[in-house]
Amino acid sequence: MGLDPHQLREQIIRPALQRLALWSDAAEELVLGTAIQESGLVYLRQLGSGPARGLWQMEPATHDDIWQNFLNSRTKLGLNILGHYPKPDSGRLVWDLAYACLMCRIHYLRCPQALPDAGNLQAQAEYWKLWFNTPLGAGTVEQYLANWHRVMGHSEP
Repeated sequence: MGLDPHQLREQIIRPALQRLALWSDAAEELVLGTAIQESGLVYLRQLGSGPARGLWQMEPATHDDIWQNFLNSRTKLGLNILGHYPKPDSGRLVWDLAYACLMCRIHYLRCPQALPDAGNLQAQAEYWKLWFNTPLGAGTVEQYLANWHRVMGHSEP
């Protein structure tokens, strides 16, 4: 049994995204769906020997790339994400849910395509596959959809 997805959405995802003015229904749904797909809302470290961390299973290399090539030139945004911590640390993806949530959202913010519409689960799954899992990743759109339905217990976001 994992985290309650409604509590994660209401207590972590929505407030974190709103705090940085990165919230929309579409962003909230995609970030929640990404956590559901990546960790099942259960795992904080990648199973096996993989490097991915946190509910969003972000690899340290991706985390560091976001800081070096995106947030480094957006000082205000970066400082707001860091909060009281002096520097970025991929280890924080494991124990700080708001930080990990924001890093997922920033990952999507770098993507050249607009977020899929809120409520369009198929498009969200396809967007996740293209931009988060990547075409070379092992995950599938069908897995994303099945995992959403299993965890959320209904078909709509």
